[in-house]
Amino acid sequence: MIAELQCVVLDCPDPARLASFYAAVLGGTVDQPDRRWSLDADWATVHTPSGFVLAFQRVQDYEPPRWPDPERPQQFHTDLGVADLDSAQEQVLGLGATLLDTGPASGTWRVYADPAGHPFCLVQH
Repeated sequence: MIAELQCVVLDCPDPARLASFYAAVLGGTVDQPDRRWSLDADWATVHTPSGFVLAFQRVQDYEPPRWPDPERPQQFHTDLGVADLDSAQEQVLGLGATLLDTGPASGTWRVYADPAGHPFCLVQH
């Protein structure tokens, strides 16, 4: 092993807002003190109950991905497992997500954008 993953960082226009969105979706603590980085108006984190950390970094003139437009690709996305797809959809939409694609006819996953435009999928498990 060469390295250990510390966190995944998403560029965005408003780090605090996006951290609050993901904390509401995944659970966890926004801006928990951590010796690995400092927190300020340009950087926010969510320490999830599983121990995984998401970080959010302010980018001036941020332009969100436009899924599935190849001119502004998604760059990456997260798959979030849920027990009830309809219930989870209602909750993420209430938090400010946008539905992008209803997925296959089997109804096992759906694609959304978070409030900063990053695509993510809810996947029924």
